[in-house]
Amino acid sequence: MRQFALDRLDVEPGRVIRWRLASTAAERACEGDAERRQASFNQVKHFSTIEESRRAGEPFASWLALTFEIEGQLDRAALESAFLSLARRHEVLRCEFQRLAGDLSAATYPADEVRLEAEDVGDFGSAEELRAFLSASFRQETDALVWPLYTMGAVVREDGPTTVYLAFDHIVADGISMLNVVHEIQVAYAALRRGEEPHLPEVGSYAEFAHEQRRRFASLHVDDPCLDGWRSFAERGGGFFPRFPLDLGVDPDSMYPPVHESALLLGARDAEALDLRCREAGGRMFMGLLAGVAVSLRDLGGPETYRALMPVSERGGGALRNSLGWYVNTLPIEFAVTGFPSFPHGPDLSDLARLLGDVRESFTATMENLQVPFVRAWELLAPQHFIARSWPFPVNFFSYIDTRKGPGSEHHPRWKPVLHVWSSATNGTNSWFVRDAEGLHIDSIYAHTPQARATMASLQHVLGETLLAMAAADVPVRV
Repeated sequence: MRQFALDRLDVEPGRVIRWRLASTAAERACEGDAERRQASFNQVKHFSTIEESRRAGEPFASWLALTFEIEGQLDRAALESAFLSLARRHEVLRCEFQRLAGDLSAATYPADEVRLEAEDVGDFGSAEELRAFLSASFRQETDALVWPLYTMGAVVREDGPTTVYLAFDHIVADGISMLNVVHEIQVAYAALRRGEEPHLPEVGSYAEFAHEQRRRFASLHVDDPCLDGWRSFAERGGGFFPRFPLDLGVDPDSMYPPVHESALLLGARDAEALDLRCREAGGRMFMGLLAGVAVSLRDLGGPETYRALMPVSERGGGALRNSLGWYVNTLPIEFAVTGFPSFPHGPDLSDLARLLGDVRESFTATMENLQVPFVRAWELLAPQHFIARSWPFPVNFFSYIDTRKGPGSEHHPRWKPVLHVWSSATNGTNSWFVRDAEGLHIDSIYAHTPQARATMASLQHVLGETLLAMAAADVPVRV
């Protein structure tokens, strides 16, 4: 699976059919028909941010979308049934979020009374018109404050293939959820088209996960020992949030239109070589990537100590692995690169082993904070920033996912799944690193300023050179 901006999607013109989830209970406002639970800390913060931005007249929005292809002439009934199966299997897709006595609750409508309403939107004669429609549709139909919280559809062509799309407000899904969605829809559609019942794995409930998380950590207090890791990270770095260390030319009190850029950092052979080199040095691929980012930032004028926030999945094992939801905790990571040689000048394996040893030690330490929800730690340890609608300044952020480990990834070359993320505004930069069968990619959203463009271009160039040197491409590999 790739990740890049929707406006880069290579999509052929076709006829668009759109589906929306509907609920008899929601239409009747029958609260007694819905099971009500507390929302997660992530969901509460996200919902509050949307509310507050609209009250301030500066509406903020974001979405995650997925596009992929199904082969052959479309079986419309089978696809519609696959979409409905998805909604019935995953409680979070049937949740409506509401304020009750100041708190945010999730009302889950019963699986057996939700349905789909289809609309034949019409024909689109060019890729540009189609992308513009999808972009507008995703903004209008994914709203944390308005149920349903996602939309789905298909671009149908007489001679195939069909491009399927789904777009979600972040409140109900994360990036790994998209891997589960594409696999589940493809498996269900193929079975239903054959007239068979789909055989899909058991799924856990994010609504239950969220409710239990709130129950466990609602009474957490600022002096609780489980916050010691976060507290020491903030004390060493001079604050709860680690700053992005290079100049982006932004005013910390302003939000900016986003620039969205993507690039291939390493081809498949070089990515495999880097993976092997990291394992030879006693680490893992993501540790080598973290080390490469840290050294690149330092070589561009950043500090000798790398400090960042890193999203980590909370799914664990069992049925939650297959479910949809916002299973993301954000953890602090910190390690030094003092005295370490710049990679383009030829580090040897012992240099890399020492650095990856420090990264591994830091990662092991930071995982001890996994049980504490990031939003709760933020609220308790940085209350002056918690009330704001965004992070206080450009924050150093690192995210990595190997999509080859997702269900059905062996079929991705045929399915052509792409994750698209969008945000209406930013005051800094976020970069996601994604590995697939083609190699290692970077997808960045950052503030639209001349300095930010120059800084991010320099970082991408230096990082690419650094990772190539780390990969030691002359090492024999199997691809």
